[in-house]
Amino acid sequence: MGPKHWSNGRYEHIMRLKQAVLNFAKKRWADYILFADTDNILTNPDTLNLLMAENKSVIAPMLDSQSAYSNYWCGITPQGYYRRTAEYFPTRNRYRKGCYPVPMVHSTMLLDLRKEATKNLAFYPPHADYSWPYDDIIVFAFSCRVSEVQMYVCNKERYGYLNIPAKPHQSVEDDRINFVHLCLEALIDGPPMYLSRYVHVPPKQTDLMGFDEVYLINLRRRPDRRDRMLWSLYELEINAKVVDAVDGAALNSSDIKILGVDLLPGYYDPFSGRTLTKGEVGCFLSHYYIWKEMVDMQLDTALIFEDDVRFEGNFKRRLMRMMDEVEQAELDWDIIYLGRKQVNPGEEDPVETVKNLVVAGYSYWTLSYAISLQGAQKLINAEPISKMLPVDEFLPIMYDKHPNEDYKSHFLNRNLQAFSASPLLVQPCHYAGDAEWVSDTETSTLWDDDNVPTDWRGSYKSLKGGAPPAGIQNAAYRDEL
Repeated sequence: MGPKHWSNGRYEHIMRLKQAVLNFAKKRWADYILFADTDNILTNPDTLNLLMAENKSVIAPMLDSQSAYSNYWCGITPQGYYRRTAEYFPTRNRYRKGCYPVPMVHSTMLLDLRKEATKNLAFYPPHADYSWPYDDIIVFAFSCRVSEVQMYVCNKERYGYLNIPAKPHQSVEDDRINFVHLCLEALIDGPPMYLSRYVHVPPKQTDLMGFDEVYLINLRRRPDRRDRMLWSLYELEINAKVVDAVDGAALNSSDIKILGVDLLPGYYDPFSGRTLTKGEVGCFLSHYYIWKEMVDMQLDTALIFEDDVRFEGNFKRRLMRMMDEVEQAELDWDIIYLGRKQVNPGEEDPVETVKNLVVAGYSYWTLSYAISLQGAQKLINAEPISKMLPVDEFLPIMYDKHPNEDYKSHFLNRNLQAFSASPLLVQPCHYAGDAEWVSDTETSTLWDDDNVPTDWRGSYKSLKGGAPPAGIQNAAYRDEL
C-alpha cells in the first residue's frame, strides 16, 4: 500500500533477518548480541559495559524521544497489544530510576547468550502457540514469555535517542527535522552527537527568519552555554548575534548606583522576602540594552533568546508559520512569548485570527520572546532602571496583568500588547532542583549589599511544579497569587 505500510510479508522478512543474525551469533559462540534499529542513536559510549554489568538475559537501555514514545512497554494485554500502566511515565520521565522487569523491550536491546534460558529465544518462526499480532517485537516478547526469560528496561543513565515512528504523511524533510531535534536534546541531557568524519554534510544556510535581528544573551563566563546555543541555532539554520550579558555578580553596589539603578519602592521577592539580587539587575540590564539598541537602530522586530533554552520539535517552521499568520492578520503586537511560565494556566483567551497564539496572562521567565519596535519603545519609555524589579515581573506590569496593584501604580502607561505561543516553542533546559540547574540571577548578592549572599531557594518561579514547596509559602506569596 506504500513505503510505510507494514504487511505480514514485511514483518516476516524482518523476523527472518533478526533470526539469521541470532543464529550467526550463537554459531560464533558469542557471549552477547546487541540489536539496534537504524533510527536508534546511542550517544553514551559506556552503554555496552553498563548493560552487561546488570547481568540480565534480555535488557534494553531506555531511549529518549521528543514524545512519550520509548523502546519498552510496561503492560501488555492478553491479546498481545500495548496496555497503559501507572508505571510507564514515572519510568519514561526518570522519576524512578533503575532496571525494571517489563513485558516488552524492542528496537535496541542486549541478549546475554551465556544464559541457559536464552538458547530457546527466537524471532522466527513464531512459537507454535503464538496467536498475537504478526509483529517482530511482539513475536519475540512472546518467545521470552514462553521461555521464562524476563525482559528488563534500564533508565539509570541517558543512553541515547530514538526517532518517533514515522507517520504515513511524513516526508524526508520531517524525518530530518526530527533528527535535528534529537541532536539538540543530546546537547542538553547527554554526550553530544558528533558528526562522523565519513559523512559529508553541506554547510547550513542560516537566516533571521524574517526578523531584523536575532539576539542571544550570554554571560562571558558561561562559554559552555554559548557554544551549545550557537550549535543549536546553527543546526536550526538560525543566524544569531551574541550579546554579552551584564554580569551582575561582577558589579558592586557602587557600580549599580552609578548605572542609575534603584529598587522599585516596596518590592520584595514574594517567596524569600529578599530584595533584588545583583544577578537580577544584570539580567534586567541585558534585556534593556537590547530594547535600547532596537530603538536606536530603528529595528522593526527582533527575537531574543537567553542561553538556557530547550527547543521544541520543528521550532523554526512553527515560529515562521505563526509570524506569517500574525502579519496576515495585521495583529497589533508588542511582545510574543515563545517560552514562559504561566502562573494561571487555562485562563487565557486564544487569538481567533492566528492559530496557536493566546493573549498572555501573568507569566514568569524571559527565555525567548519576539519584540516589536513599538514594544521596545514602550518599555524604554517606562523608565524602569530607576524603579527596577525582576524583568519577568516588569513585563506583566507593562501589559497590566500583574496582580500587585502597588507595583503597577509606578508605571502609568501599561498598554504593552502581549501574546504567547501556545503550545510554547521553547522550554528551560533545567528547573530548580535539577542536578544540572544553575542560576546566575539567584546565586549572587543583594543589589545594594555586597555582603548578603542569596541562593536558588528564593526562586519559586523556577520550580517545575509552579509553586514553592508545601509549608514554605509566606503571606506575601499567597497575596501575590
